[in-house]
Amino acid sequence: MLQQSLNRENLNWEMLPLKKKKLIEQHLRLVLEANKKTNLTRISSYDEGVLLHVEDSLVGLQELSGAPEGFYADMGSGAGYPGIPLSIALGKPVLLIDSVAKKMIILDSIIKELGLESHISTYSGRIEELSRERGGEFAVLTARALTSLPSLLELAAPLLQLFGQLVCFKAQPSAEEVEAAMSLEEKLGLTLVSDRKTMLSDKTITRRIMVFEKQAQPKTELPRRTGLAQKRPLA
Repeated sequence: MLQQSLNRENLNWEMLPLKKKKLIEQHLRLVLEANKKTNLTRISSYDEGVLLHVEDSLVGLQELSGAPEGFYADMGSGAGYPGIPLSIALGKPVLLIDSVAKKMIILDSIIKELGLESHISTYSGRIEELSRERGGEFAVLTARALTSLPSLLELAAPLLQLFGQLVCFKAQPSAEEVEAAMSLEEKLGLTLVSDRKTMLSDKTITRRIMVFEKQAQPKTELPRRTGLAQKRPLA
């Protein structure tokens, strides 16, 4: 059973209605089935998926629950994590962003099978492209296993509305990575407002959930040319 595998202290799993639990579990099963034909995720077993996709996504419930109201987008969503479980758990509409069109086509079919088209939509394209289309519209962004913190901050800054928040799911970022991100706070208008460490239910894997709030407009013109945030970070 899925609920037996989850770290209940982190997730408040018992608080979720049975319908939501079943949807989260069904999403995982559909991803694993689709993964047999198309590479959606490196994870191939159900137990791994419960730990490294479902539980790892839902450790951010605390931060998403306290995030500002408004449009929510998940950057680099891949197989729909963490966006889909968080959307289901909170009843919060989400836009899933990924540059790999094939993944988004499969996610669209999974979303339809789950009956969640009214709450979950996809964007197939680069984050910089979305920033040019919908800059300053989002109240909250999530990013899990996408890129380094300095690059994440740069990519998020033009998408966020003033006082919107970026919720970063990190494993064990180096001191150098964190320091580089912090050095960009003033330039990008983003300030670290929450930094929480936790551990998954295997009692081995640690996670760090860092929340940056947009408290001022960036002092540099963003977005830069597509790909530069990762190829040539500002710090």
